[in-house]
Amino acid sequence: MSYVDEVYELVVSKNPAQPEFHQAVKEVLESLRVVIEADEEAYRKEALLERLTVPERIIQFRVPWVDDQGQVQVNNGFRVQFNSAIGPYKGGLRFHPSVNLGIIKFLGFEQIFKNSLTGLPIGGGKGGCDFDPKGKSDREVMAFCQSFMTELYRHIGADTDVPAGDIGVGGREIGYMFGQYKRIRNLYEGVLTGKGLTYGGSLARTEATGYGLLYLTEEMLKCNGKDIAGKTIAVSGAGNVAIYAIQKAQQLGGKPVTCSDSTGWIYDSEGIDVALLKEVKEVKRARLTEYAAARPSAEYHEKKAGEHGVWTVKCDVALPCATQNELDLEDAKALVANGCFAVAEGANMPTTLEATEYLQKNGVLFCPGKASNAGGVATSALEMSQNSERLSWTFEEVDSKLQSIMVNIFHNLDDASKKYGMEGDYVAGANIAGFLKVAEAMRAQGVC
Repeated sequence: MSYVDEVYELVVSKNPAQPEFHQAVKEVLESLRVVIEADEEAYRKEALLERLTVPERIIQFRVPWVDDQGQVQVNNGFRVQFNSAIGPYKGGLRFHPSVNLGIIKFLGFEQIFKNSLTGLPIGGGKGGCDFDPKGKSDREVMAFCQSFMTELYRHIGADTDVPAGDIGVGGREIGYMFGQYKRIRNLYEGVLTGKGLTYGGSLARTEATGYGLLYLTEEMLKCNGKDIAGKTIAVSGAGNVAIYAIQKAQQLGGKPVTCSDSTGWIYDSEGIDVALLKEVKEVKRARLTEYAAARPSAEYHEKKAGEHGVWTVKCDVALPCATQNELDLEDAKALVANGCFAVAEGANMPTTLEATEYLQKNGVLFCPGKASNAGGVATSALEMSQNSERLSWTFEEVDSKLQSIMVNIFHNLDDASKKYGMEGDYVAGANIAGFLKVAEAMRAQGVC
């Protein structure tokens, strides 16, 4: 049995009931097979893949807090510090009922390669909790965040582990957690990114993941003889990533016509109205039914089991920006049938392995999230730099650096795919380019 297969079987046997983690490891290891098998005995002797797939540290803790009725609630908190070979752990915190250890491990594992691809000195980590901020009062969210940080603070620091936001963790939650960290440690440092502009945040951080997704997508299309201008774009999600992907797509001349949330989705034949979408989701924190009610050209479709939502709409480019495994094989078939020629992931692993393979086999340009949604963590690292220098850069400076990083990411993965005889396979290219940098650093630092 090959070393790659041995390690994958080991991961599955030692991490039962963690399908998302298995999926992430399988995708990466399959891409790396050509690299590993070229020097298999050396990698095996160093147990490099075992060290890569086992987190350096897993922290799990309870989070007790009191709701507005005086009832004590208890949630499960996690932080997985996966790999620090190239820098301090860096990765978001996710607050959502679906959070469990397997999901955090999958996200942390992906983060290793994503952070490596940015070219910045940041390692891979991820965290979160099965707390749901939806429907909670500001006081309840504050009580939860303060309790969460009362445990997490002892495991993080500006040069150790720097969390950011993710699903369910926006500016409000980051602010409450930063305040509690500062209160406990009596230390003002850049321990979290995604902070408000009045206390160390970076301009363009809110827009970064969505903007970065479009910068890379534009470069991918350009290098394949295509142009985003005039193209119809299907987008899923209605959070930060989706909103700013839609906005940047419009600025680049594209026409995004869909968005979605947990209850349903919108098709707007005239193109999504970004100002209205922001009003509904960022200001009112309301459902997309309110968008449809205010926009005559919009059709609202309620989410139903077995239906495939935004991926049934005829489009040229698809940008999944919601959550993991939201685009399955049937969705991929619908996209191909409708003439879609490019898919770039705005969320973390939103496309199933079967769907990814189908899209690639049918000639669809496909860029994985570890590359195409790296704009958020890249700008978080730029926020860390500004905090360290006690400086604030202009929006234009940050945006320019972001665009340069995303263009470089595409060319690095494109070059890697060509070097290893897999031209056009951007999944393999991203995994290989990210892996080689981390592996070299791990080897240089000895067995640790």
